[in-house]
Amino acid sequence: MSYRTRFGKDNSACDSGNAVEGSGSSKGPNEVSNDFDHEIAQLTKHRSRPHQLLSQDMPGKSRLLVSTMKMLVGRESNHSGRGRFSSADGCHVLSRYLPINGPWGVDESTSPAYVSQFSNDGLFFVAGFQGGHIRIYNVDKGWKVQKDILTKSLRWTITDTSLSPDQRYLVYASMTPIVNIVNVGSSMTESLANVTEIHEGLDFSVDGDEDEFGIFSVRFSTDGRELVAASSDASIYVYDLQANKINLRIPAHASDVNTVCFADETGHLIYSGGDDNLCKVWDRRCLITKGQAAGVLMGHLEGVTFLDSRGDGRYFISNGKDQTTKLWDIRKMSSRAMYPRLRDHDWDYRWMEYPAHAKTLQHPNDQSLATYRGHGVLRTLIRCYFSPAYSTGQKYIYTGSSDHCVYIYDLVTGAQVARLNHHEGPVRDCSWHPLYPMLVSSSWDGTIARWEFPGDDQVPTLVRPRARRRRGYYNY
Repeated sequence: MSYRTRFGKDNSACDSGNAVEGSGSSKGPNEVSNDFDHEIAQLTKHRSRPHQLLSQDMPGKSRLLVSTMKMLVGRESNHSGRGRFSSADGCHVLSRYLPINGPWGVDESTSPAYVSQFSNDGLFFVAGFQGGHIRIYNVDKGWKVQKDILTKSLRWTITDTSLSPDQRYLVYASMTPIVNIVNVGSSMTESLANVTEIHEGLDFSVDGDEDEFGIFSVRFSTDGRELVAASSDASIYVYDLQANKINLRIPAHASDVNTVCFADETGHLIYSGGDDNLCKVWDRRCLITKGQAAGVLMGHLEGVTFLDSRGDGRYFISNGKDQTTKLWDIRKMSSRAMYPRLRDHDWDYRWMEYPAHAKTLQHPNDQSLATYRGHGVLRTLIRCYFSPAYSTGQKYIYTGSSDHCVYIYDLVTGAQVARLNHHEGPVRDCSWHPLYPMLVSSSWDGTIARWEFPGDDQVPTLVRPRARRRRGYYNY
């Protein structure tokens, strides 16, 4: 029985009653405290708090979790007048069941794992390995390999993959200007580049561009018609798949652009983050002057490795090489950036530990709403995400870590609610199932691990390959 059926959850907009007082997140931009009263805190509580007639809060107990049994009794007695759980009711129940049991082994490779991505409906899971293999698993069929892809045009590693909204196509990027696209909806399980199947190359270089560059991040638009990509030539590219050409190039940052995504389903707004320590917002409707951002957001003291949109065109989070995750509201953005010099730039995150004294430094113009600390952002472009809207109301954020773990934080309080410790190498990517309490992590130790609540009846098993010595240092 699925969790959707089990809890009788309604997918309509949240209608659970008023948000209540509770613990908060960030008082100032550089720390998490107990009086975070920003709008996003109220929105998060509203999306994950049960209807007041189901909870029947007692005076002085409004901050306590309402038991699932009490809510089920209230639902069966139709206390709310609906006869079913609202979206917020369901999130309140599901969000307490964190995917922390396990891990169970999904797959392992002799090369580091770089990518972990569930499809939008959770039916498929994509894993990408440095050695040039991408595997797509059918989650509902016991993690059977649906598609085994051997890539082409690979330089050093797969840096990113993206599955189209209709789940028919997969694009993969590397340290080249070519992004390849594969028809993953075909009947063939094995996809050997241009031998058993054609992997069409999409050229992101523009006419007269003599410099080679690599793609660090690539994403489909919600309608599947465009790709947005972040590159090592400090630019953002938008590729029109129907016209089969680049329709927009933005000289976006002063250094490598490590991450980019569409802000919401409209495709008008784009978020980007780069090694110039900045997050930027781009509005394609008014991008008249080439390279002119709608605004910049300052707060990170080192390069931005990844960002994830909340999907509402307003909020996003970012991971930084300053060993923090930050929460942003684009309404606080500025028209220009400031670059304070707070330390000597003789530190290289790819092979050095972060200086102890730098952990206490603060950006004098930090515009972030909250800062989350505890994980490590070293060696590679560690990724962070909001937890799923359906099952948690985006109540949490989670991130991989260079200390071989996955960290889960409460968005509002900033508390570390879980630390998943198993891998023997940096966890570059991780992905939370959009419907179920299940999380999958990919590590440089070559393993793909699955964490669940409650998990199946088998004893957790996962092979632990030996940690590998890295050769060469690259920013990806």
